[in-house]
This record gives sequence, C-alpha cells and structure tokens, in this order.
Amino acid sequence: MIMTFDIGNTNIALGVFQAKKLLASWKVKSDREKTADEYGLILCNLLGYEKLSCQKIKGAIISSVVPPITPVIEQALERFFSVKPLVVGSGLKTGMPILYENPAEVGSDRIVAACAAYKKYGGPCLVVDFGTATTFDAISPAGEYLGGSIAPGIQISAEALYLRTARLPRIEIKKPRTAIGRNTVSSMQSGLYFGYIGLVSQIIVAMSAELQSKPVVIATGGQADLIAPDIKAIDYFEPSLVLEGLRLLYEKNRPREKK
Repeated sequence: MIMTFDIGNTNIALGVFQAKKLLASWKVKSDREKTADEYGLILCNLLGYEKLSCQKIKGAIISSVVPPITPVIEQALERFFSVKPLVVGSGLKTGMPILYENPAEVGSDRIVAACAAYKKYGGPCLVVDFGTATTFDAISPAGEYLGGSIAPGIQISAEALYLRTARLPRIEIKKPRTAIGRNTVSSMQSGLYFGYIGLVSQIIVAMSAELQSKPVVIATGGQADLIAPDIKAIDYFEPSLVLEGLRLLYEKNRPREKK
C-alpha cells in the first residue's frame, strides 16, 4: 500500500492505495504548529479506524503548496512508517511538458491534477479546482500543460465581505432558495453563490475559446460539490483527482526495491 498527501493551504487530503484502488481517504486541517509526532499519530489512528495496517505502507508521495509542513510530514512518515516519501517538484518525472513561462511557479497540486485529468479523459481538457483559491488549468490535445487562471476561492470571498465591511456578518456559504435575497444573509449568499457560478462559467468560456476546441471540463476540490452541479460547462466531478494523480506519479517514479 502507498499513501498520498495533497497538502493545501486549508486542508491536507490523504489517500491510501492498494495498487490502483483507493482504499480510504481523509482530510485533516493544515496546521503548521503540529509536530511530526502529532501528524504521525493522526496517520496511525486514521489507518487503524479503517482497519488498515501501518506495517503494510511501503511508499508515499507528497504534493504541497505549504512548504513548512512538507518536511514535518516527511519526518512523520520516516519515523512511524520507515518510508522515505517522494515529493512532487523538480526532478520528479511527470510525463507532461510544462509550457508555463517559469514552470517552477506552478503549484505542484495543479500539475498532479492535470496529469490525472489527461490520463483519464485525454485532451484538450480543463481542470477547475475549488480550493482555498479556485484554479483553472488547461491541457492541450498533446498532453501539454498550457497554463491557467487563479481566482479567490468562494470562502476567501465570503471572508473578505465580513472583514472589510462594518455591518456584514460572517455567513454559511450555501445555495440560496432565490437569487433575490430578502435579508442580509440571503442577499450575501445570493451574491456569493450566483456570482461565483458566473465567474467560473465565464473563465471556462474564455479558456475554451483559446483552446479552439471544446475541452472536457473536470471539477475537483473541497468546494466543488457545492458549486459544480449548477455550472453547466462542467462535465465531470472527480473529488479524488489529485490523489489519483499522485498515485500515477508514484508509479512513474517508484523507487527501486532493495534486494
């Protein structure tokens, strides 16, 4: 079995694979204050809850956009599982040419998701990742990473309304019953929800036009199940896309087993 880690700004998505099968997945809060021992105990408890043996973990791979957490997870894996993980970055084979002006600027999670999307659906395709930020990534018919777009996530937008105004409250983000709000909370929910649908839909339209052929559009990320169902341009929802991509990259870069 191998473990996959997608370390994001808000959450760490974890997965355990047996060959190609995802046996279990979880999300834990990204906490820069936790020690390797604390993360190690969390991992052992999660595996135990699913009745999965820690001794059967033979490898791991990490994608991270939070550099301070990466070495802590590495230490936890080495101490509790005797596993030295692969880390997505320079030197790791992806099989996907990166056509960004500076490839090092692209978040590793975006490349991982792009690899998984192209492997499953071919190209051209677009990946929309509804995370702390909402990212849009374009992959060519030939499997090249072309670039994309970055927008504030819907949670960031809601928090900005609360923090930068004197009288607007902090609200739960959900689909309102009507677009015309009859009170402050429902009015804010309407603006956030329907406004965000408009933002995502228009970016998909603009990027599709530049691709010059209709792409397959795949949604993923923590907020996707809330927003994606009302965006007609989205073809598929893949909640485990990055974890699947990490598994693919692990297989491509699998360390040679010691004799």
